[in-house]
Amino acid sequence: MQPLTHLGSALLKTLRDHLRPLIAYHLFFTLLASALLLPLIGWITQGMLAQLKRTVVTNDELISLIFSPLGLAGMLVGLGFTFLIIYWQQAGMLQVAVRPRGNHYRLAFEALWLSFRRLPALAGLVVLQVGTHLLLLAPFMAGLAWLYDVWLSGIDPYYLQRVKPPVLWYFIACALPLVFTWMGLAAWLYLRWLLALPLVALENCHPLNALKRSVYLTRGWHRSIGAAVLTLLLLIIALPIVTTIAFDTLVTPLLWWLPEHNAFLIPAMFAYLTGYLLLTLAITFIGIVANALLCACLYLQLAHREMRPAPPPESASPGRFAWAVELSVLLFAGLQAWWILNSFELRDNVEVIAHRGSSMVAPENTLAAVDQALIDKADYVELDVRLTADEQVMIYHDRSLARLTGDDREFGDLTREELSQYDIGSWFGDAFQNEPIASLEEVLDHVRGKAGLMIDMKSLPGQEQALANAVIEQLRAETDFRYACWAASNNPLAAYGQCGFPDALRDMRVATVSPTLVTYIKDYVPELRVTLLAQLILPGTLDRRSFDALGLRHNRISEEEVRLAALYGYEIHAWTVNDRARMSTLIDLGVDAIITDHPSRLRELIEERQALSDGSLLLVKLRNWLRQ
Repeated sequence: MQPLTHLGSALLKTLRDHLRPLIAYHLFFTLLASALLLPLIGWITQGMLAQLKRTVVTNDELISLIFSPLGLAGMLVGLGFTFLIIYWQQAGMLQVAVRPRGNHYRLAFEALWLSFRRLPALAGLVVLQVGTHLLLLAPFMAGLAWLYDVWLSGIDPYYLQRVKPPVLWYFIACALPLVFTWMGLAAWLYLRWLLALPLVALENCHPLNALKRSVYLTRGWHRSIGAAVLTLLLLIIALPIVTTIAFDTLVTPLLWWLPEHNAFLIPAMFAYLTGYLLLTLAITFIGIVANALLCACLYLQLAHREMRPAPPPESASPGRFAWAVELSVLLFAGLQAWWILNSFELRDNVEVIAHRGSSMVAPENTLAAVDQALIDKADYVELDVRLTADEQVMIYHDRSLARLTGDDREFGDLTREELSQYDIGSWFGDAFQNEPIASLEEVLDHVRGKAGLMIDMKSLPGQEQALANAVIEQLRAETDFRYACWAASNNPLAAYGQCGFPDALRDMRVATVSPTLVTYIKDYVPELRVTLLAQLILPGTLDRRSFDALGLRHNRISEEEVRLAALYGYEIHAWTVNDRARMSTLIDLGVDAIITDHPSRLRELIEERQALSDGSLLLVKLRNWLRQ
């Protein structure tokens, strides 16, 4: 028999022959990993990070931590543990595939035990394989760092992101060959070492000897192996996509035909969710097991000239325990579906925060954008503030004036009078020519009695407290004006619209990416609500009792983050969300506010949802849960 013949049919027959013991092993290993391994690793990781006494909420802070000596060591340990768990799972599945036994579930237990005994060797294999790939990556990372220093060093990252100047494309053009070269070398190395895992798991080979023998066995076959691996990878990627599309096309529309009555909807949605969860579990299982069976078939064909693993004996039986275990899967899916249905809150409240004003209709951070946000019924207008050279608070986002005006000078090097001469509206459209850079005082006058402000403080290094103090003093001056306005008013009913809520410090919010500044502001002015803005949160590094709201990038918000917010008593603000479907999903996830460039779009969505019946809203929530 020629090697690598009929590999696809061999894999399918192996899956058919060993399906039940593979399911059993997958269930046992998943239970072990979920109940013991992953919580233990998470607990250790959070404990280590907490010892750093260092908050990590931005990408820059994460990069700084990763490339510190302690960060590199921690990352390597975490990466090693992750791959060790993957290798352990795959080793057990290999044991199931090549060691047929009479009782399926006894075989699964034996495979779990045998793979556990091979953990030291598997750890050695992880160190050799993963370590070699990291060493291979190192010179390419150094090359990318050098290219970044040559082309992009000193340029504002936000300017690069929004303007995408030619220098960015020069960097990408130079970097892509390095990336593709590394990917090619890494793929070649992966294919040559593909059989090392089965050799360690099944033949008790020393890791180094397994790597050498894998190179020998795959010599001359790396193209065929590559084609098989690539085909399997594409199938694994396509399977959940195709299955989900088919499920949504054939099954989901049936829910919309049901009467909008809970007596019909809830049982139907329960059955729907149970089926969906079972389908998801099946797809996950197939994706995991397919890789192990491909390795098993390649190992047997190249090392032993056998077509595929031998089928179990005809007398093999699953045993009574099999039915209990498989029934538990159905029960688990049903309980999870019931929990999901019960977690749906039919009515939600979410605040609309206009990002830099209505910045898709008018130029960002201008009085025109603020006025449009008020027309769009925003609850708050988010604006960025900076200090001028003469320590005045003005509305502007970037460090330099280059993106909006073409002038490369730094914002903080110019006075209020000089900055007021700039036109930051023409870039957006002719209708906004001569739109000036506004002061915080002017914006407060515009929103008084109509909406609140979320004042995002963009300070230069070492200027954080000075900017915070200037903003607070401006809010205190606004408070004095409002109290005087109320005192002079003869009509208390009209006073609110004219004067606003008397205490501006309680009416407004401030936002910052600095946890240190959060603490400073809350100590200085406890009544002022502070939002900590975070691109990410490294577990174990953040004191969640120090702020009033956590502003997270919308794709970082999860059920766990919402749960923690409820536990510690702060709000969750999602930024920056412009897609209606994503807005709806986040509302159902339980966020307290959404920051958007399209406040009118979010307000319209909220009003539409409020007009829905309970049955229709329940279906909307189900659809949004599926999107997650």
